[in-house]
Amino acid sequence: MKFNPADKIQDLQYFGEFGGVNPSISDSSTYTFLSAKTMFDTFEGNADGCYLYSRHTSPSNLYLGEALAAMEGTETANVAASGMGAITPVLLQLCEAGDHIVSSRTIYGGTYAFLKNFTPKMNIQTSFVDITKLDVVEAAITEDTKVLYCESVSNPLLEVADIKGLSELAKKHNLKLVVDNTFSPLSISPVKLGADVVVHSLTKFINGSSDTVGGVVCGTQEFIDQLRNVNDGASMLLGSTMDSMRAASVLKNLRTLHIRMKQHSKNAMYLAKKFEADGLKTVYPGLTSHSSHELFKSMMNPEYGYGGMLTIDVGSLEKANELMELMQHKNLGYLAVSLGFYKTLFSAPGSSTSSEIPEEEQAEMGLSDGLIRFSIGLDNNIERTYEIMRECMIEIGVLSKEEVILV
Repeated sequence: MKFNPADKIQDLQYFGEFGGVNPSISDSSTYTFLSAKTMFDTFEGNADGCYLYSRHTSPSNLYLGEALAAMEGTETANVAASGMGAITPVLLQLCEAGDHIVSSRTIYGGTYAFLKNFTPKMNIQTSFVDITKLDVVEAAITEDTKVLYCESVSNPLLEVADIKGLSELAKKHNLKLVVDNTFSPLSISPVKLGADVVVHSLTKFINGSSDTVGGVVCGTQEFIDQLRNVNDGASMLLGSTMDSMRAASVLKNLRTLHIRMKQHSKNAMYLAKKFEADGLKTVYPGLTSHSSHELFKSMMNPEYGYGGMLTIDVGSLEKANELMELMQHKNLGYLAVSLGFYKTLFSAPGSSTSSEIPEEEQAEMGLSDGLIRFSIGLDNNIERTYEIMRECMIEIGVLSKEEVILV
């Protein structure tokens, strides 16, 4: 049968210690032992089912990790206190001084800053390339390269990575392909397309309520064990541990992810088509005008759609700010970073989530001042939302009444 990530989540069944339908929350930082030998064995990683200290792991974190591993089709997973708390240990575990990374040029600003400004202190260098051109990616690979890094759908330009093609390159050159799948949970399953490691910011769609931050690394048992190793594991030693209460909360929200992603995608597709018809420069993978529409279509799990993220370009940062402030005033959503909330969120990424990228590099990659990134919400009446958005655009001169009437 074809892999279906939502079915894998649905098939998991947990019982609380008192028979509850939710697993009990492990509200402890440390765990007791009946024998000193079991404590020693646990510390060495040789006592299954025993817990030592919550920085290493906890029952609540393991429940969530198991569910996310099932969703991505990996052997196991390790949850972290933030998305960056998942991404950075992976790269540090896979690389050491003198190594090299080939990364997409359009990635989350925090990841870009880590690779551009932080890892060079450890003599780990990164080449940033147009990930959509496999020949350019391969040309950047050197004898020191250890990792290919990309986002399934890039932040904020919504470029789509050819994960199968990148996987073939990775195998050819004995590299690890690490894919950030934050923008496209359920829609794309990177491991099934050849990725070695998948990371998510759980803060976004997976949690879905903008009330916590979190991250996850999904991979093989061997790699996750390396991350957790008490002697040289990057996740263990850097200490980005998710709180058990938060892990339990995210696990509950994960169960509705399939319903939410379908609505996010449905609403985003509707607005993208309307915006494009109005003459706005609109980027959304579900539009046939998107340069990688067919590629996304070939990789996707169709029932979950093309995701909830889209961009429009209104020409200038001044207009972008004016429009976003007016839309917030009209209760259409929030002028805020992040994504995956039930209300629409909008921001100008050049001056917010991608501000770590120098202006000249933003221009080179096509990140313009007037770009607005939308995380489309779960609006029940998206037609009504569009009509009010259009009125806002007419009011500030992004659209004219004549243009709208012609459409």
